[in-house]
Amino acid sequence: MMLSPDQAADSDHPSSAPSDPESLGGADAQALSCCVSDPEPAEGGGSEGRGGGRPGLHPPPLSREEKRRRRRATAKYRSAHATRERIRVEAFNLAFAELRKLLPTLPPDKKLSKIEILRLAICYISYLNHVLDV
Repeated sequence: MMLSPDQAADSDHPSSAPSDPESLGGADAQALSCCVSDPEPAEGGGSEGRGGGRPGLHPPPLSREEKRRRRRATAKYRSAHATRERIRVEAFNLAFAELRKLLPTLPPDKKLSKIEILRLAICYISYLNHVLDV
């Protein structure tokens, strides 16, 4: 039996797990056997307010964290997030380039790493404060 990506992600729910406890083996079979053979929903199962019916037809409502995790797993969300991150990094690099233009170095076109730019900026600000104090 092939599972869709949604069913594979929900494999921790009893409704999408195999109904034969012997096919699982070990602790999984023991944990699932109570869910499969027991027709009564567990306390707080939440199926009473959804029109009754047989248990297992409706999975339990998703927690806020699970909804967030599923939303973040979509290709559309990942693509949008990657675009936002790319824009953020470009702005970050432009800010370092602007700061680099303001710092005196010999030679002036020397390539500096980001940490070198920050350290040089700290030293230069300290020097300018010293010049103003004198």
